[in-house]
Amino acid sequence: MFDILSQIKPKIAGIINEDSYKTWIEPLRFIDYKDGKCCVSVPNTFFRDWVIENFEPILVALLKDVAKENVKMEYVLKKEEKIEEKKVFAVKKAAPYNNFNPRYTFEGFVVGASNQFANAACLAVATNPGKTYNPLFIYGGVGLGKTHLLNAVGNFLIRHGGVNADRICYITAEVFTNELINSLRYEKMDDFRNRFRRMDVLLIDDIQFIAGKERTQAEFFHTFNTLYDNMKQVVVTSDKFPRDIEHFEERLRSRFEWGLIADIQSPDLETKVAILNKKAELENIDLPNDVAFFVASIVDDSVRSLEGSLIRIGAFASLNNVPITVGLAKEIMGHIIKEKKKEITIDMILKEVSSYFSVKVSDIKSGKRVRSVMIPRQVTIYLSRRLTDTSLVGIGEKLGGRDHATIIHSIKRVEEEMKIKKEFKEIVEKIELKVKST
Repeated sequence: MFDILSQIKPKIAGIINEDSYKTWIEPLRFIDYKDGKCCVSVPNTFFRDWVIENFEPILVALLKDVAKENVKMEYVLKKEEKIEEKKVFAVKKAAPYNNFNPRYTFEGFVVGASNQFANAACLAVATNPGKTYNPLFIYGGVGLGKTHLLNAVGNFLIRHGGVNADRICYITAEVFTNELINSLRYEKMDDFRNRFRRMDVLLIDDIQFIAGKERTQAEFFHTFNTLYDNMKQVVVTSDKFPRDIEHFEERLRSRFEWGLIADIQSPDLETKVAILNKKAELENIDLPNDVAFFVASIVDDSVRSLEGSLIRIGAFASLNNVPITVGLAKEIMGHIIKEKKKEITIDMILKEVSSYFSVKVSDIKSGKRVRSVMIPRQVTIYLSRRLTDTSLVGIGEKLGGRDHATIIHSIKRVEEEMKIKKEFKEIVEKIELKVKST
């Protein structure tokens, strides 16, 4: 019997991300192919419905290419596989949630004007969980220390023994979502709910990840209510203020606003220098003050980028047995300095996009709604947001006076297309490289 499904699996692996492939495509088992019908086995009804809703169009299209005829999918539930996979899941769920990074403590967190409020709020919560600020919502840009503070709360609670370590949970919103999906898939929702609703402290990172995921938001809402009603501590981080998270349920926004909201801003120059000195001390790197100021002035506002630059300089000096100087730092960070000097404008992006798609710049800026113009326009908007500091309003004005909603829609449209269409993603990346190289 010709296993037509195995012919298309490698192609699907190149289209969707690895996690989705392993979760939803790899478990599909070929049974039969006859008269244009491809019969596969699936573990249960939830799995079948998810595949139909999210992946069947891709499956059918690729099967059609191989079979040279229209193909329909048929799904058969396979109870034997379900039993076996339940055993696997039972092992997975035993993973602990209190494995905190030992380097992320309050002592290791450099406090400055940009983050002192968030640091003080976290320290208060760690000292008196469930009673001082509940919930605590921390928001700020990428790499500014939100994860560090969440781990610091966990490490503090374990060290001081105020809460049973088994009842402290640190989890990212992405992992929370994945565990929910697996629990639905293997009919383990009671275990899922009991797992999180028995916690005394729930620390959840990057809550914006569940935006637009209705079932995940519903489960998190009820988990939140259970913990809050029992005076259990909830600390949440996000890259945005609750009201600014799109596709987020109003009832969740309002609950986050019940408690304390603290922000983390980009560190100023002095704080960045202090962060570098602290990190250098921990890593036993002899960092002169003038080099610290030089690195702080060159690297962007991300603490991770600062630490990465320091490690790179320290490693180079150690391996070559040379002292750390400003000259050495310039040599090692040359690519960063070059990038900072280069300013990309929307006009540069317009030029490259119009050249690639062979459309006029004036058409991209116009109100034409034909596909041959809309796609270059959406790519221009996406790259303008990605490569320039121009606000959404500014991008809209530059591209013919388009409103805020249109700009956001275009950006999301390109992001979604890049996820499912490899060729489209390659085109966008090719134009981006062209813009950067001009």
